[in-house]
Amino acid sequence: MLESVKEIDKIYHDILYYGEWIITIFFTIEYIVRVITVKNPSKYIFSFYGIIDFISTIPLYLSFFIVGSQTLLTVRALRLLRIFRILKVTRYIGESNKLVKALRNSRIKIFIFLFVVVIIAIISGTLMYLIEGEDSGFKNIPVSVYWSIVTLTTVGYGDIHPVSPLGQFLASLLMILGYGIIAVPTGIVSAEYTKYTDEVQLNTQVCDNCNEELHSDNANFCHQCGKKLNQKISY
Repeated sequence: MLESVKEIDKIYHDILYYGEWIITIFFTIEYIVRVITVKNPSKYIFSFYGIIDFISTIPLYLSFFIVGSQTLLTVRALRLLRIFRILKVTRYIGESNKLVKALRNSRIKIFIFLFVVVIIAIISGTLMYLIEGEDSGFKNIPVSVYWSIVTLTTVGYGDIHPVSPLGQFLASLLMILGYGIIAVPTGIVSAEYTKYTDEVQLNTQVCDNCNEELHSDNANFCHQCGKKLNQKISY
């Protein structure tokens, strides 16, 4: 029975080993082709993703020459960073631009809101330390502030909890306050997003090339084909 298990393990090991080589060779070919085809190879090689591609491919080859370099195989997970290239398409989506602008316009309000939350957490944590004390697990004020943050965010790990009636009353207030705190940032960003959407009025310009309609009021080019639009008509 033990020998059959070892044989199965060896078979799986061989499959994964050869599969790793196939994947590594595929990425190596892709890296070489990319270096050959790009207009400025050095710019790609020394770019962030170029370095990621290189250091995520080379460890398997190094394992033949450097003893113990197998541990470097874990850096292959850096290939996952290449997924973020997909996010570049968001710059072509009008709705994402509205969201980015809403977040940018809301940053001061959100910062002030977070500052108030921190103050509430410090005050409530200090009060809980004075109410419960070390016997209930609130060893010091930082630990009590940690409990306050966990309670305000409605996470509730349960590693520390009040036992006195007054402490439980304070915890109940923080729990109720936590639900309101979650909604505030969403409301701030939503208000800015709606405000920006209302400011962007649509005109009736029609593209002569693709007949696309509903362009932004300040648009000079068609958002469908890129052709320059006709001059706006002043009323």
